[in-house]
Amino acid sequence: MALRQPVEIRDVEVDDAQQLIDLWEACAQAAGDEGSETYTQPSLWRRPSEEEARAAIEFNASSHHRRLLVAYVGERLVGAAAVDLTTLNPICMSKVVIVSDLQVAPSHRRRSIASNLLAVIAAYASEQDCELVLASAAAYAKDPNRYLTKLGFNQIAVLRAIPVGKLNARLAAKASGSRETGRLIAVRRSLRRRAAVRG
Repeated sequence: MALRQPVEIRDVEVDDAQQLIDLWEACAQAAGDEGSETYTQPSLWRRPSEEEARAAIEFNASSHHRRLLVAYVGERLVGAAAVDLTTLNPICMSKVVIVSDLQVAPSHRRRSIASNLLAVIAAYASEQDCELVLASAAAYAKDPNRYLTKLGFNQIAVLRAIPVGKLNARLAAKASGSRETGRLIAVRRSLRRRAAVRG
């Protein structure tokens, strides 16, 4: 029986960009094979260039409350997790850590990669005096949700997505169908009719 190689967890570096792209693509393909609905992880995945990935890493590193942890086995990047430090809500100082984009290479699943990442995150949460660790996972992703449930994570929210253009169109349509807008349109039509009769 082969011994497991040790897992090294550290903060991301820009030189990890290409391996992170490969990890995300492998995870998106594996999730797509499980079957998914619109606007789930695989359908939202778009392979960035290495230059874009490097820029995103630098952008996120500039935020003092955002970290991206990576897991290496030997020279290979096999896992990652984004970590945000914030407050439970905007008007209280109960600090929480939000874990998102927990990714483990399909070839390295069931080898404690996620556990190692979460152990580092839990230590970070303790250092920051956080009361809670929150984790987001795709609704259709059965294995990650089962795993988080086994660890004791409870469902407390639903995360929904919509493209910005579609949201703007829906809000505009809703506004044009509102009672106040309807009254305004009726007044304008009435004024036009009066002007036409006079004119």
